[in-house]
Amino acid sequence: MANIKQPTMLDVFEKNKYSLPQATKASKSWFDQQILQLHNQHITGGYVLKNSPQFTSIGKIMPGKLYLYRYDAKHKSSLPYWDMFPLVFPYEKTKDGFIGLNFHYLPYQLRIKLLDKMMIFATNRNMDETTRLKYSWQLISGISKFKFAEPCIHRYLNSHIRTQCREITANNWATAMLLPVEGFVGANKAKVWQDSKRSINT
Repeated sequence: MANIKQPTMLDVFEKNKYSLPQATKASKSWFDQQILQLHNQHITGGYVLKNSPQFTSIGKIMPGKLYLYRYDAKHKSSLPYWDMFPLVFPYEKTKDGFIGLNFHYLPYQLRIKLLDKMMIFATNRNMDETTRLKYSWQLISGISKFKFAEPCIHRYLNSHIRTQCREITANNWATAMLLPVEGFVGANKAKVWQDSKRSINT
């Protein structure tokens, strides 16, 4: 029997190419359909990291770019839940890591909605490896159209990142938002998203 070549993440992104304008205008039923399609391809956080050709070392993480990596929370014994595979736009480096927005704390439609609002901070419209989001929490804090960002703010320690970071270029940001790779520990994603929506609405 001939060996079947396992698709790389480049193959996955090419097969499931979603544009931000397309996704922003989509209905809930469209999102449900796309997520089911992606889920049926058995895409997990581990799969993405194992089959990704483009990695960035921890020390070279750049604010405003999008990264996926495997994480082991330092205070996991006291946290109600945490994400093993964060999908993060860092905005501030610290002496031992960085602070950023982990979009996994939002359901898929709200991820796209927030990303669309955040595009005003894009450094260019090329939507390629040169594009990043140049923003800070001071710029978006307290502004209603960015309220969805609040449950996404998390601090990450370099010493607790367990893999190299998979950098996702801007042309694949919309697709990455729909990948069902969140890895919540301590609660299922429905509970996490319910808590996030409740915090947004209070």
